[in-house]
Amino acid sequence: MSAAAAAEKRSRVMITPEGLALPVTLASRGGRAGALMLDVMIIFGGLLAFNLLLLWIAGGLLEGTAFDPSSAPRGAQEFLQILMVISGFVTWYGYFLVQELGPRGATLGKRMVGIRIAARSGGRLAPEAVIARNLIRDVELFYPLVLVLVLLVLSSEGEDIGLLAWAATGWFALFLLFPFFNRDALRAGDIVAGTWVVEAPRTKLAATLSTQGAAANRGASEVTGARYEFGDKELAVYGEKELQTLERMLRDAQPEALAAVHATICRKIGWNPGAGDERAFLEAFYAQLRAKLEGDMRFGKRKADKFS
Repeated sequence: MSAAAAAEKRSRVMITPEGLALPVTLASRGGRAGALMLDVMIIFGGLLAFNLLLLWIAGGLLEGTAFDPSSAPRGAQEFLQILMVISGFVTWYGYFLVQELGPRGATLGKRMVGIRIAARSGGRLAPEAVIARNLIRDVELFYPLVLVLVLLVLSSEGEDIGLLAWAATGWFALFLLFPFFNRDALRAGDIVAGTWVVEAPRTKLAATLSTQGAAANRGASEVTGARYEFGDKELAVYGEKELQTLERMLRDAQPEALAAVHATICRKIGWNPGAGDERAFLEAFYAQLRAKLEGDMRFGKRKADKFS
């Protein structure tokens, strides 16, 4: 299967709460696995560096004193162990939660691969959804994996582990292969949280839509002569993602679809929708929204989407 055919097979349409149809491409299973491995490497690399730094600081505090760093008091050793456990817990869960709750909806590993999390409902990614999918990941993969490794160590030392190793292996394999048993490549955490993992390639604002029509005529309609001008408050409701969606609609959509988008935007910004001049309205809105976003970008301010 060619890359284009594979991408087409993973194409889906997300309906936003405003009624806009937003095409998305689901992330491949390989891309998701690669992102997770990168994230785990980043976490363990960071924890290793932090623990080494902590031990170096602790040893340095005892140098030049009557205490031997290698034989520190038991209480000091326990305190260091507690710090390491707390840092591990905070890093493991905080790493995923903080980044995926951010405007990009992606960890460093996901951003490197070019994917992100999205709510299947098309709305804002809810904190409870991110928390649920990350907690369930441990139940799906890491708990059974740790259990299998512990049982292997016990077995190598002559311990009788019976059927427990097979049960742990089956648990691990079931959830590991779960994305292969549904067409959207969802893991159990995605099903519970109501999320997709979609491709999010690095893109710039699309090329200028047209040099004709209201987009190039200062918002004036060639059909009715009406001039459409929007204030900053009205343009602030959308960002780059919605701008690109609007451009695709203007290029490819049928009049009926444009009328639906026109009505949705009018409701969002509080205008009386009217009828019969939808394309001019949308061309003017597109041109002015684009100009505002590009102007903001010159001052280092970006609005990735309507939630930013």
